Amino acid sequence: MGYCRISTADQDSDHQIDALLRHGVDRDNIHVDVASGAKASRPMLDLVMQLLRPGDTLKVTRLDRLSRSVLHLVTLGAELRERSIGLHVFEQGIDTATMEGRAMFGMLSVLAELQRELIVANTNDELASVRARGRVGGRRPKLTADQAALAQRLYDEREKTVQQIADMFGVPRSTVYGHLDKTKTVPRQPKKTVTVKP
Repeated sequence: MGYCRISTADQDSDHQIDALLRHGVDRDNIHVDVASGAKASRPMLDLVMQLLRPGDTLKVTRLDRLSRSVLHLVTLGAELRERSIGLHVFEQGIDTATMEGRAMFGMLSVLAELQRELIVANTNDELASVRARGRVGGRRPKLTADQAALAQRLYDEREKTVQQIADMFGVPRSTVYGHLDKTKTVPRQPKKTVTVKP
């Protein structure tokens, strides 16, 4: 089964198709996607993955034609291995039918794991730096401290409903509820109705 990808409709897939034909792929088994490298949706690749059966080999010219990122490549490679499907990237000399090809995928897996760990470490370092300067990471609260205090007072004194408070500040009701002090908020009781005796 052959797969090739071009980034735009203006590009020509003939080079990839000719290479796949030279490497023994029937024309009917070659599928072409028109998608940028970062685009997640690749209908032809999805179709190819559905059509492949154990013992088949997926052939592409280069790795960058197949995957969006190293992580995507490793995930794809793992799926192919689990399904006993080979991968042959002939312009880069990778063939998972060989020990060398499997070793290449093993190295890519290590690199992908390192990339994930670096992203997590950098994020944690940035959050620690922000906290050290007296700020807290994450989204800024939608209400200021004064607005939250006013919302609390209006709620506790039953001057306005939650919806009216939310409308005052131009925020959703959930935001108002999120800023109310759960330990001090007085649960609202239904208003007593006064019945007038005739």
